[in-house]
Amino acid sequence: MLRSYFHRKPQSAAWRVRWMLAALALLIASIAFASETPQDLLAAGRVDQAVQDLNRQIEQSPSAESYNLLCRAEFELGAWDAGIPNCEKATELAPDNALYHLWLGRIYGEKADHAGLIHAVGLAKKVRAEFERAVAFDPNSCEVRTDLAEFYLEAPGIIGGGEDKALAQADKIESLNPAMADWVKARLAEKNKDRATAEREYRAAVIDSHGGAREWLNLAGFYSRKGRLDDMDRALRSLETSRSHHPAALADGASVILRTGRNYALGIRLLRRYLSTKTVEEAPAFKAHVMLGELFEREGNTSAAAAEYRTALSMAHNYTLAQDGLKRLAQ
Repeated sequence: MLRSYFHRKPQSAAWRVRWMLAALALLIASIAFASETPQDLLAAGRVDQAVQDLNRQIEQSPSAESYNLLCRAEFELGAWDAGIPNCEKATELAPDNALYHLWLGRIYGEKADHAGLIHAVGLAKKVRAEFERAVAFDPNSCEVRTDLAEFYLEAPGIIGGGEDKALAQADKIESLNPAMADWVKARLAEKNKDRATAEREYRAAVIDSHGGAREWLNLAGFYSRKGRLDDMDRALRSLETSRSHHPAALADGASVILRTGRNYALGIRLLRRYLSTKTVEEAPAFKAHVMLGELFEREGNTSAAAAEYRTALSMAHNYTLAQDGLKRLAQ
């Protein structure tokens, strides 16, 4: 009995240790899960859970931040009609918050892109008003000034656009972020079909950013639009090895590859690298998984493609592109 007792004692102790370690792991996981904010969920691409949590927050204790974040979640999903009232509510509750005006302008802009001509004109005027308010409340924000500059570049004069206005914003941006000022000038030159100046400004942005990933992406996009696909490939490879890390540029680089239909292996590497890092709201992870699925599908790897589409749907269950991908594979 004595031998048997001492034989069992270590087993019992080991069992208790394993149980305690398992319980501790569950506790740590539950604490980490509970500590995830809606911002964390949006950055991770888990938009379904973000929407659920934000709706609960609004029901219990509504705030301008909750409405703004819910709008941004719906923006990710392309649910413009659902998102606009929430962005409007955020600006009503916090009328002097530049970020909330910026997002309201952005979602008005997306809605305008999908609306009929007459409705689009009215929405475009709202975009300009919200971006201008955002700049007025935060004149030192490169982000809001860049969005306003882009609006001025793209919009006709009848709704408040104008090249002179865009250049004025570029001058303001110069002291905040020289590379982004170069980008505005490049876009303007490209719009005016001045290819040489546009390329020079895109390259200046690469230099001013010390080889930034986003700037290599913009140069690659320029080459893609001009049909210079070998130059595009070289710019994208420089993006891949860039030390100046802008995570969303990796996903956007893969998007350029999808549009041009070449070098799928590079696109897959870019997306895998992006998804292996801390993802950002600017490039929702569920959309990155769909792009990865499309790249695998084009390579003929249907099982890998299906896995990526299912992963996307686990984050955003109604995302149409993921649903369509699985339907294609089932045919």
